[in-house]
Amino acid sequence: MNRPNRFALLGATVALGALSLAVPVTASAHLSTHGHRTVHYMPLTRHGAYKGSRGTSNLNYHGGVSDGASGTIGVETAPKVYLVFWGSQWSSDPSGEAATLQSFYSNVGGSSWNNSVTQYCQGVARGTITCKSGQAAGNPTGVLAGSWYDNAAAAPGRPTQSQLAAEAVNAASHYGNTSVAANASIQYVIATSTGNSSQGFGTSYCAWHSSTSSSYGNIAYTNLPYITDAGASCGANFNGLGANAGITIVGGHEFAETETDQFPNGGWLDGSGAENGDKCAWNAASTNVTMGSASFPVQPLWSNAANGGAGGCVLSY
Repeated sequence: MNRPNRFALLGATVALGALSLAVPVTASAHLSTHGHRTVHYMPLTRHGAYKGSRGTSNLNYHGGVSDGASGTIGVETAPKVYLVFWGSQWSSDPSGEAATLQSFYSNVGGSSWNNSVTQYCQGVARGTITCKSGQAAGNPTGVLAGSWYDNAAAAPGRPTQSQLAAEAVNAASHYGNTSVAANASIQYVIATSTGNSSQGFGTSYCAWHSSTSSSYGNIAYTNLPYITDAGASCGANFNGLGANAGITIVGGHEFAETETDQFPNGGWLDGSGAENGDKCAWNAASTNVTMGSASFPVQPLWSNAANGGAGGCVLSY
């Protein structure tokens, strides 16, 4: 659901692209349309779980977004992640976030935690709540397709939405994903270094995902700041899970949302505009979950199938 110039954040000003927008004090919508594409935010810990749906509204399919070539895309049927450490500023990594992210994305595919995304699909009627046909979101192993230190030059000190989008397109070029079909099930995670995050991080949001158009087709990407810079506002010691817990709680939140709403807002959202991560953000059930060869702090994800179809937040599916 598009809500122009609305944020579910704190009362602050967030500059994205060439625009500076006032952020109202509300917890009812985690998205905004401005500049070129919708942005979905992850709230700060003090906002608690997503309030717009009050935990009672299931996700429904929003019809997908045409990619102009291979069809209409709503979910990632064969998800791949390209992780980009943007800027020479990554010479400093005091919390070891790069290694944590590489390990998480290397192990999250095929996990029972991520398997809840497979209940959502594309190629079905708008408004669908339960998929009995269509192409399901995938949960394959080995979703991390590449990690790139783009460090030949410094990244902008406070990158805008337009600059982050351009870096995602740059990453697509770097990896040779230069066709519409090549980007049909890919997300680019643009990780910025310590002290080098976009405006509003840690005071208004923890991360966000969006998409942009390009000559390579629609590009899905995440703005992933240096999470530990925000301390407890973005997950440090949340639920007693350790000082670095927010790295994978936030990273996992955006990853799962992009899988089920690759090009916002064509995928799966509830009636208030919340995605599968929003509805369970900073949930008290967040915990360490074993994935592959490691264990990571993660939040639950929304499952329409939980509680006999009434829906709920789950850690496995």
